[in-house]
Amino acid sequence: MSWQLKAMRVLLRHAVRPSLGRQRDSLSARVWFERGAWLNARGRPYRTFHEDEFVRDGHAVTALWSSPAAPGAPFILYFHGGGYVMGNPRTHAALGGYLARKAELPCCLPDYRLAPEHPFPAAFDDAVHVWQALMAQGHAPERIALGGDSAGGGLALALLSHLCSTSQPLPGCVFTFSPFTDMTLSGESVRSNARSELLLPFERVEQLRNRVLAGADPADPRISPLFGAFNGAPPVLIQVARTEILRDDSRRMAEHLRAEGAEVTLQEWGNLPHVWQFFHGWLPEARKALGDAASFIRERCPQPPSAGN
Repeated sequence: MSWQLKAMRVLLRHAVRPSLGRQRDSLSARVWFERGAWLNARGRPYRTFHEDEFVRDGHAVTALWSSPAAPGAPFILYFHGGGYVMGNPRTHAALGGYLARKAELPCCLPDYRLAPEHPFPAAFDDAVHVWQALMAQGHAPERIALGGDSAGGGLALALLSHLCSTSQPLPGCVFTFSPFTDMTLSGESVRSNARSELLLPFERVEQLRNRVLAGADPADPRISPLFGAFNGAPPVLIQVARTEILRDDSRRMAEHLRAEGAEVTLQEWGNLPHVWQFFHGWLPEARKALGDAASFIRERCPQPPSAGN
């Protein structure tokens, strides 16, 4: 364990997690998250990103690109985390930019709709919308590395399940960081790891679920990909910390994917915070995890050989 992680564990447990638990509503949580992301990134890296808009059938979803990707070229499609109620491409630009540099591929971060203003299935619908728009633009599905963290990781897997179930073209690979895959909250670690969890306040999880679902079925695979179908799925990488409350979301997701015939790499790390990759500017453990993810992506979505080769 690095000294940086030792210091961050104290900060998260005694300051950040209690502060997150005190946020009154989604609006205040978003402001809190934006400020935290700015401090974590030590600036606003999204200012160097390129704005884009995916328009299809009268609906538009905006996005940020670390750099533009030409049709047919490989790139990363990354859905940000935030429990479906907070976060946006700006809060995750530092993570997306770092991953883009390590993988040597552009990264696209869509700005999907958030609850409670836009409850389930708005985020899922936006994910499908973005995928269809990318296909209409001529992008090659097998050259896309699909990923996300926390709720965004669950969203990436939900999109993958939808593509598998409807016999649509599939991405070249999928990677997720501490994905939220089960809105029924049936995983044992949701409760057994409540004390060891460094970031997520366990006592607010059910309230979060209610805001997102607004009465919908928590076992719907569009929000709980643990219950989805994945026939023909591409290789999947899942990274999770053993001490976080969503550990079993990852373990059971890996088991389910393997049962469906997918090649799965499950990396369980030590006593780390939920989505520790977010803190790559501070933690060597985060940089190592993102380096592993970048290697996974490069192997499955490589750059085409140059014209001179």
